Amino acid sequence: MTHKNKRLLEIIFLVLSSLLIIYIAATFIRPKKILSDENYLPEPRIEFGIVVDSFQVVKNEVQEGENLSSILSRYHIDGTAIDKLNKASDTVFDVRKIRAGNRYTVLTTNDKQKKALYFIYEPSDTAYVVFNLKDTLDVYAGQNRVTVKKQTAEGVIKGSLWGTFESLKIDPNLAISLSEIFQWTIDFYAIKEGDQFKVSYDQLFVGNKSIGMGSIYSAWFYHNGKPYFAFRFNDNGVVGYYDELGNSVKRGFLKAPLKFTRISSRFSNSRFHPVLRIFRPHHGVDYAAPRGTPVHAIGNATVIQAGFIGGGGNAIRLKHTASFETSYMHLSAFAAGIHKGVHVNQGQVIGYVGSSGLATGPHLDFRIYKSGVAVDPLKMISPPGTPVSQKNLALFTKQILPEKVKLDALKI
Repeated sequence: MTHKNKRLLEIIFLVLSSLLIIYIAATFIRPKKILSDENYLPEPRIEFGIVVDSFQVVKNEVQEGENLSSILSRYHIDGTAIDKLNKASDTVFDVRKIRAGNRYTVLTTNDKQKKALYFIYEPSDTAYVVFNLKDTLDVYAGQNRVTVKKQTAEGVIKGSLWGTFESLKIDPNLAISLSEIFQWTIDFYAIKEGDQFKVSYDQLFVGNKSIGMGSIYSAWFYHNGKPYFAFRFNDNGVVGYYDELGNSVKRGFLKAPLKFTRISSRFSNSRFHPVLRIFRPHHGVDYAAPRGTPVHAIGNATVIQAGFIGGGGNAIRLKHTASFETSYMHLSAFAAGIHKGVHVNQGQVIGYVGSSGLATGPHLDFRIYKSGVAVDPLKMISPPGTPVSQKNLALFTKQILPEKVKLDALKI
């Protein structure tokens, strides 16, 4: 074979090889489709289970004097349709319960007329009612998705417990919950500047809005130079709070019969009486509080007196055990059903703060008697509650360990 023919064959081979490669690439290797802004479809926006992209969305609050008819009439819904909606909603929601201050949403046509196609009313943060105003009138209820986020908080008391939480931008409802957990062991009317707290809890959200608190898992409060722990635990189906050793934080008596007030006078053997203008013993604690503030029984008891007693005004006396009795004086009124002989439970409202009898202003004169002798309520140690059962004590110790580590890690 001549050199010229050999060269020709090489050229033919290269050409055929190139054509083969092109054929394979075109047949078996397909280029990825490049998405442009024109063919990209965003996720639809959904509210209350409805795709709202094609509507105009109007959000507002019910104003004083407004009702379903007055709101919808602004969006071109006539009286006939509103009457049908009222009837359709009978088994779902009573439209007479639409309240000022609650939120609502109107989905309207996306044009100049803005005719309502959906009206959504929110009776609470978690619930909503959808009024379908299209051709087929319909009413149905729904629930917003609640997200639970585990949170921690810590701080130093400056002023009141409530004020401290507000200044630290912590949900003030957490202050109430802490006072309820520790109400048997800590006198929240005597907390001091410098007292400290740590807490692990659930915060509830709908979207980005906080709607309240869930469970408190653990808490620590440092008061009067002493630390107090509380851990949530389910002991044989009963959920309660216990200290680090498994002792119940709940005791036989509450620390105080009122919530969030102040002590205006303490236990004394010689106190100047503001009305009689003489010195005499005051064997109780006076809690200054607005008239009508609820007064709670500090423990389970039987009412042995409920009536007017002269200088003490309207008064209630409770017998808790063979040894302990308590009295509540200067009340403005008794709670419904409170009379001699009835049984009351710990924490039950028995009356309301007033200024009946010899009193210069609304307050509660609260007294405790042990075997007939008055004792200082602020110094009395309450009988202990039921601890974690022996069979669950090891499980309790294991479960609270991560919570205790978490509290210890919080730096104040």
